[in-house]
Amino acid sequence: MEKKRILVVDDDEEVCNSFKQLLELRGYSVDVAKTGREAIEKSNANFYNLALLDIRLPDMDGTELLTKMRDTIPKMVKIMVTGYPALDNVKDAINKGANGYIVKPAEIDELLRTVKEHLDRQDEERKYSEKKVAEFIESRYREDETKPTKN
Repeated sequence: MEKKRILVVDDDEEVCNSFKQLLELRGYSVDVAKTGREAIEKSNANFYNLALLDIRLPDMDGTELLTKMRDTIPKMVKIMVTGYPALDNVKDAINKGANGYIVKPAEIDELLRTVKEHLDRQDEERKYSEKKVAEFIESRYREDETKPTKN
């Protein structure tokens, strides 16, 4: 099975390193970005299943980054991570397409559980989509078989 790819976006090097080490120990492939611009560049050049996005970045607000990523990479799971757990931040992030929200300092078990749940859900949605495409192709094939041929 292919390793799931995760992008950690946070200007705090300690947070980036901690998340990277923790997630890599669980078998994920992890990349880090310290700015919104770097995150956009990396996500345009590489595929990531999931991104952990800090809500406060030096060059842009995390919700602005979330919106840009939602529009260009809609299938990537985006989870906001913040040390500023105000209700307005949560509502804004969810309204702009965040799939989840984690408060720093993140509990290790909560972080791992949240990442796993979202990646499992992503796999299920992909399998469902593949099944629907296969069913559609099969039904079109049967439909074509039953059509009378024109001479």
